[in-house]
Amino acid sequence: MITTALAAVFSTQAFALEKVTFGTNWLAQAEHGGYYQAVADGSYEECGLEVEIMPGGPQVSGRPLMLAGKIDFYMGGNMLQAFSAVEQDIPLKVVAAHFQKEPQVLMSHPGEGLDTWEELKNAEQFILGDEGFQTFYQWMVKDFGFDESKRIPYTFNPAPFIANPKSVQQGYITSEPFAVEREGGFVPNLFLLADFGFSTYSTTVETMQATIDERPEVVQCFIDASSKGWYNYLYGDNAAANEMIKKDNPDMTDEQIAFSIEKLKEYGIVDSGDTEEMGIGAMTAERIADFYQKMVDSGVMDAGIDIEKSYTLEFVNKGVGLDLKK
Repeated sequence: MITTALAAVFSTQAFALEKVTFGTNWLAQAEHGGYYQAVADGSYEECGLEVEIMPGGPQVSGRPLMLAGKIDFYMGGNMLQAFSAVEQDIPLKVVAAHFQKEPQVLMSHPGEGLDTWEELKNAEQFILGDEGFQTFYQWMVKDFGFDESKRIPYTFNPAPFIANPKSVQQGYITSEPFAVEREGGFVPNLFLLADFGFSTYSTTVETMQATIDERPEVVQCFIDASSKGWYNYLYGDNAAANEMIKKDNPDMTDEQIAFSIEKLKEYGIVDSGDTEEMGIGAMTAERIADFYQKMVDSGVMDAGIDIEKSYTLEFVNKGVGLDLKK
């Protein structure tokens, strides 16, 4: 007969949670809310994981930590990094895309002749960071005829944009517009690049091929629970997740969080298009191929990369969490 004490030991072993670490690519914010929600509401625990979220930031390089085996999953920006990994023979893959649309926008002053996408070309200045200039702006030059010579560097300070009503500035739909409204006293025009054809997925989940091969059940659990977390964060009670975000990032305010969630929902950043039938995190080979071709045509990426090595659809498109949408 098994004693009560021994049965308790067996029970503990049977239900021991597997510890995994997820590295984000920036400081804690509402844009990471689904993952914090999945910790807060027990979605990860339900399928057997104890997840530690390791926030990124200006001094944190998360992807090298994953390559070194120090973390299990990493939050990618968009698909360009995954394409580059294939180019460099790095065995990592995107296993889910929790943003259907990259939240990159261009902002302009209203009533200054810069109120439509076509009119943006008339701006005096384009205030852009190096990465944006080398990626999405090259696509804008190629596909729409924007002028490279008008670019000036973006220093992550909205003051130059606010001061020049004939300027255009890059930003994230969830972030910079809030700063402009607060500091400039006006609501800028917003042009979400995804809505004009910049078709990359964003806020991807990356992991190493070895993790996929050796622990596929862990990958599936993380992806399924993250999808549930995103549904619950957007459509349910997200108070506990927001408290966790503010604990990890004390500079984060309730007002910024509320603004970010509003924009995530308004613009369909997380939940739109394919997610309506396939669930949050959905990806398609056609969409990834479309974006890659645009980047080749724009001179951003070399032709001939085997982009099918950059992702797998094994863990997504199963409709997980659709029943949680309210």
